[in-house]
Amino acid sequence: MRYSPAARIHLMITFVLVMCGVAGGACLGWLLGGRVTGVLAAVAAGLGAGIGSFLSRGHVADFLRPAPAPAPAPTSAPAPAPVALSDGVGGYAEGVADAVLVSVATYQAAAFPLTAFGVSEEERDARRGVAYRVCAHEGLPQSVRVSAAAALEAVDQGADAGHAHAAMKALSLAVYDHRAAR
Repeated sequence: MRYSPAARIHLMITFVLVMCGVAGGACLGWLLGGRVTGVLAAVAAGLGAGIGSFLSRGHVADFLRPAPAPAPAPTSAPAPAPVALSDGVGGYAEGVADAVLVSVATYQAAAFPLTAFGVSEEERDARRGVAYRVCAHEGLPQSVRVSAAAALEAVDQGADAGHAHAAMKALSLAVYDHRAAR
């Protein structure tokens, strides 16, 4: 009889849980009361782990089951054109977009410090340089690049913290939208 991959994974997890329960129960029982208590604790812990795993098998199988395939698109609509990696699709572009968000946020924290003399001028310049270098990366998606430029401009002006905060929010939403579009 062939089992589904989800059933095999659950069986392996159950085996490990039962063996760990037996070993843990045996050690704890032996420490607390000797050999007889160790055997009884091992049986009880193994039985408890096995029963718990048996009762949760439906939930685990649902969790491990692959998602259903999406319905095919209608034939009247044209198929979307493939997007090249240089357009910012993939895990690499997501990583670059996240790095842009972090670097611009640290630059914003340096430009609008919480205390009056919390950040030195050298540190502010260093964070600004890092933010600009990361934002100029060629693997950055266009939508994130535009939002990052607007956020850098708002932070560079340095006059209105609210405007900079709104620009940072727009940048974080652009990064999120890029990740969700994938």
